[in-house]
This record gives sequence, structure tokens and C-alpha cells, in this order.
Amino acid sequence: MRWLVGWSSIAASFGTVGAVGHHGDGRTVQPVGSQLLWGDPDPLWAVGDWRPDEIRLITVATPEGAPTTRLAVLGCCGATDEQLRVGLLAARGGALRHLTAWSGSYTAVVQIGRRITVAGDLAGARPVFHTPWANGTAYATAALPLADLIEAQLDIGHLAALLACPETPEALGDGTPYAGVKRIPPGHALILREGSREITGYEAVASLAVAAAQTDPVSAVEGVRDALVEAVRARLTAPRHAPETLPADPGPVPGMGPAERRAARGAPVPGIGADLSGGSASATLALLAAGLPGLPGTVLGHGTGAGERLLAVTFNDLSAQGNEDELERARVIAANPRLHHVVVAAGEEALPYASLESGPLTDEPSPSLVVGERHRRRLAAGSADHFVGHGARQVLDAHPARLADLLMDRRRRHLLRPVAALARAEGPSTHSLFVPLAVYRAARRLARTSYRTGLETAASLLPEANRDAPGLDTPADASLASLTWSRPGPAARWLTGEALAEVSVRLQEAAIRPASVQRPGEARARAALARHAADQRILEQAAEIRSQRLHAPYLDNQVVRAARALPESLRVQPGARAAILRRVLAGAGIHDLPPGWGAPSQATSTAAGRIGLRAALPDLIALFDAPLLADAGLVEARVVRKALRAASEGEPLPLDGLAELASTELWLRRLVTRRGTCWTGTAAPRQRAVAGGVVPARRTLQA
Repeated sequence: MRWLVGWSSIAASFGTVGAVGHHGDGRTVQPVGSQLLWGDPDPLWAVGDWRPDEIRLITVATPEGAPTTRLAVLGCCGATDEQLRVGLLAARGGALRHLTAWSGSYTAVVQIGRRITVAGDLAGARPVFHTPWANGTAYATAALPLADLIEAQLDIGHLAALLACPETPEALGDGTPYAGVKRIPPGHALILREGSREITGYEAVASLAVAAAQTDPVSAVEGVRDALVEAVRARLTAPRHAPETLPADPGPVPGMGPAERRAARGAPVPGIGADLSGGSASATLALLAAGLPGLPGTVLGHGTGAGERLLAVTFNDLSAQGNEDELERARVIAANPRLHHVVVAAGEEALPYASLESGPLTDEPSPSLVVGERHRRRLAAGSADHFVGHGARQVLDAHPARLADLLMDRRRRHLLRPVAALARAEGPSTHSLFVPLAVYRAARRLARTSYRTGLETAASLLPEANRDAPGLDTPADASLASLTWSRPGPAARWLTGEALAEVSVRLQEAAIRPASVQRPGEARARAALARHAADQRILEQAAEIRSQRLHAPYLDNQVVRAARALPESLRVQPGARAAILRRVLAGAGIHDLPPGWGAPSQATSTAAGRIGLRAALPDLIALFDAPLLADAGLVEARVVRKALRAASEGEPLPLDGLAELASTELWLRRLVTRRGTCWTGTAAPRQRAVAGGVVPARRTLQA
């Protein structure tokens, strides 16, 4: 795991400046395994296995006695040094948006005298956390180090909100699972001045009174194309890194070549690679990376390198049926001579819930913990720099609540095609005849419901979420349920009444607080994107392979910003994501795509989840024999065990909710049994976050 950490305090105001990490109160502390970027009075460290080119420092020459002006950019950034200097000068004048306009995925930290500015991203894949410490404020890009720094306990209320309403920012607030550690919202920056903190947004908020000017669809798609091309180019032009050779190659093994032995050791292949699932998102990245023109040092200006082919990895789940069409599309796409195709076949050992006891401790809980081993096996066959298509659905597709935004703008005719598609998805039945009317009425109701009324209604209904909960939703039912300001998550049906009541109070308090209210569809879409970006961040930690970097260009600032310019009338059409990406590829000179390209493939992952749950049922029952979640008062162990058995027998229950419960319980157990801390020094914290080895787990959770 890689992160940066620093702090700002008032100590230097009284003339006390000492060694790194030393403050006026005598505290000397620094993170374990850190690299100092700049020192006192407001130090900054980079922690973890950062590559040399992933840390860039820019300092602007200033007259003697003038405040120090410097910029640190950590991650993959496609800006030149001159562009970074221009952005630093703009940030000095208060234009923070310039820090987020470069291609790539990165975190920018600006120091101007005693003022520190840390810019978060738009999606939430690179969050920023902060906490009061040592008469000032400490900040980091991971929550666990800050929790260790202040010896934090668990925030049970936040865990309850995370399970009850994972896509409702009003329920989650700015909290984290650690009491006292806060998170800045996506699209905001943290500004510190001698310990005092301010959180400010750098993106313009659309007005509710006047509809935003609609961008021409052709120009909007061209903007998405340019953003994606620049995002891929930023990764391809970065220096290449060969994976570390440890552990050593054991030598020839019968039936295994060098690539197979490397994958068995968990080491990635040198070079550039990409997922190739047969879907539109990953295929677009693979084709762009393999044939992007104009790169220096390439054959005829094409390809990923001189004589180099892009490694395309396709995961073949042998335990699940129904993915034959997707595999065939991947094979057709991989016929491109610039692609080297590798199919990773896996059986029961790569099902969801496999090898739960062997995963690492992540920064926060996430449903991706139960599929960490599944993704690790796929990524082990990948490259040192590997593209993934995660986030395309949340960035490019339209959330069902956007239908209400269309009604607010009096664009009723654009509802015809999406509503008709939902009716067709229901199949030939009597119920499908009433779907168009039901969806229209729900969209109109949401368009006429104010923000406060919507949250108050959701708060009043939340305590009943664990009673008479319905089974799996059809596409139309899911869309109808999404046409609200807030809806319970899939795990809410198994929470206790006390936990739901506490989250309900959170929603009621949020309803009366002043807020910059957006349109309902836009607000719900941004919340869904933030939720997915947080899951993607934890997935990278859960499936982390040493010396490998995962690149998700769809979550980059420039791609998210370009996608937000897409007209809503274009977004809501059936198959909009595949159509947009097809036009993106056509603009890059790629036209030959296999039949069925862009077809959805969610059913395969759902089937794999059910098979994995059935195979791991004994381990899951043991996990919830005496769960820590029950000690915290969030669930009843008997109810969860009953639900696990019912789901394994085929009862239509939301598997996402069970995955969230299992992941949270698994994360709690790893947290309270961890050893060591993130800090060292003469005044380092005496106990780590949650104090799992100092206080019994039951007392810790109840604290």
C-alpha cells in the first residue's frame, strides 16, 4: 500500500523549528518506511513502494525572505515540468482547479509558506483524510495511518451507515471507520494554515433554477475520446519498470515456461498490459493502448513500444457458465497483431469467498475483500503496468434518477427509449405493460420532491428496512427503487433495528443542515461513482501484487470531467456506454469490432458469486459463529447464518448484501488482530488503531 502523510501545526508560529517530526510539545514521530519530501515546520512523507517517476517535486524560485512555494505530485501524471510550474503559480493565486486538470491519476500537494493545499480527485479513487493532532492537523491519503497516529477507536455508527446506506453521502457524512479521522468529499481540497483547516470545492455546481447549457453530443463524445486517449498516453509515455526478481526463479519446471513460473510466484510480466474481458470498457483501453498513434520510439508511430505487443489478459471462470460469448469476443479482439493474448483459466480456487484467511488488511472495509483472491489470480498473469476498465459504467452510463432531471428540464420525449427498454427487459407479461407508467410516475415524483423532503422520507422508512424485505429486483424494480433521494443498501435487511434507527437519525440531521443541493439524478450518479471508486481503491489493496500498478483511466479527473459534459438525453439511451466507446474507438481509427460488442455481462458475476457462496458456506458459517458485528450490535449472528444457508440453497436474496456483511466482518477480524503500527520515533503512539492487542475485541468495539 502506498500513501503520503504530512501535517500542519502552529508550533512554528512561536519560533520552534527542529528536526523532522519535532514540534513545540516535544513530540518526535515519523512514519515507518517513509521517504521525506520536505521537512519542518510542515513535513511531508511518501510511504510505500513508490517508483522514482511517481514522485515529482517542483519548487519555484522566490526572493530571499519570501514564502517557500513548492508542489509535490504523487502518482501517474502526464503534465510536463513546465505545466506543473504553471499550475503551481495558478494555485498560489487560488485557482485550485488547475491542480486537477492534468492527465493521469495523482495527488497534488502545494506548500506556499505555511499554507498547505491537498487536492482530492473527482471520483474519490484518491481520497484525502485528516484528523486533529499535536495542536494542528495531520493529513494523509490513507485513513489507517492517521487512526494509528491518534490511537483511534472504531466508529460503529459509520460502519452501520456503510452497511445500511452505502450510496448515501448524507448518511456517511465525512466520517471513516475510525473515530476522529475525517474524509474530504470528492471534488474538494483540504487547505491548512498553521494547523487550522478549511475544505473547499473546486468544481462548479449546477443550478437548480436554470438548466445547464447542453453540449453538442458530437463535441461531448469527442471530449471523452480526447480525455481517454490522453489518459492512456500518460501511462504509455511513463518510464517502464521491470518487476523485482525476488523471490528467485526456481529454475526449469516440467510443463511450465518462464511466464507460468513468474505468475506462480506472483510477479507480473514486464511491460504494458490490459484486461480484455470482451466487454466494451476493457476492450476500448486495450485497443487504444495497443494502437495509439504518435508515441515516440514506436514502430511507425504505433503500438506500445518498439517491437512490443500489449499483453491482453482474459479471465475464464471454469466454474460459471454463460460466458462463452464474452470469451469469443475477447478472442476476436485479440486477433489484432499488436496484442499478445493470455487466457487465465481458474476453477473453484478463484471463486468469490475463496482464501478469505490469506488476504491483507486494507485501509477500510469493502465488498471487494471477498473477491480479492479472484482478482489476484488474474492480475498475477498481467503486466507491471496493467489497464483495467473499472468505473466505465458509473462514469458513462446514466443513473436511473437522471430521468427525473430530464423531467425537470421538460424533456419528456427522451424518456421514451429507456422506458421502453425496461419494459422489454421484463419480458412478455402483464406486469411489463405497466412499467412505462410506473417509471414515469416515479421520475415525476422524484423531480417534484425537494432534497429535505426526500431525506426525511428515507429516514422515516429506513427503520423498517429489515422487515418484509423483498427478494431480488427485476431491472424495472431496481430502476424504480433508484428513483429516490436515498435508498437502503442490500445489507440493510439484515441489520438490527437499533443500527437502522441510528442511521435514520443521521439522515434526519442531514436533512436540516444547509447543503449545496444538486439535481437528484446528478447527485445520485455522483454518489454511486464515489462508492465504486472507494471499492476500486480497496480492491487494489486487497489484490495487490508487488511491483504492479493498476491503471483505471475511467476514474481519472479529465475523463470524469469530460463524461459529465455528455448530454443527459444521450446518457439515458439503452446501450449508451457501448455506443459512446464505439465512437471513441472510431475517432482513434479503430472500426472493426466483433458482433455483440458491448453486451452486458453482469449475470456471469452473479452466478459466480452464488457458486462461491455455496462452496465457502462452512467457512462463512464459522465466520459468523461469534461475529464482531454482533458484538457491536449491528447484526444478529443467527439471522445472518440463516440468510447464508438460504442463499446457498438458491433462495433469491441479494448477494451483494451478504458480501458486504462478510467483508466487514472479515476486515474487523484482521484489524483487531494486526501487529505493529504505522509510526516510529521517541514519541510514537503507544498503541495502534483499535488496540486489538491491548483491549479485548468485545470491549474495543463497544467503546
